[in-house]
Amino acid sequence: MLAMPFQEIIESLLADLEGSRVTLRQETEGALFPVTHEALAGDAGSIIGVETPNMAGQPVVLRVLAGQQVIQPDCEAEFVDDAPFQQMLGIYGGMRAQIVTPVVIDGATKAIISLHVLGETREWTDAGAARCRAATDAVRAALTSG
Repeated sequence: MLAMPFQEIIESLLADLEGSRVTLRQETEGALFPVTHEALAGDAGSIIGVETPNMAGQPVVLRVLAGQQVIQPDCEAEFVDDAPFQQMLGIYGGMRAQIVTPVVIDGATKAIISLHVLGETREWTDAGAARCRAATDAVRAALTSG
């Protein structure tokens, strides 16, 4: 079975869950999970190359590095005392809801898929969270095939 290309994986996820943006961040030397692939809908802006404030200390990043999927129906209501997190929401174009899912290989997070919704909150379903996990399974398969 051939592994699905990364861009196809995230474009499919964006379409299936009707998000604003899907990013794939990959572990690289010298940078903490930069965005390597991105799919955009509507007027969502790109965040490729955009520096995230305090990326290493972002509460969502810390959870994802621990192997946890993070589901946020209202990002603004969470981590209200974390100024870098709140700043990031604006930098990312008014991000209001997200699902962030790690790609774990041999017990370590090697990539991250993030589904963003801009401008409005969203109640996520179990099926939506499972669809994000299926996308990370496809990325894992692509990273480990070969």
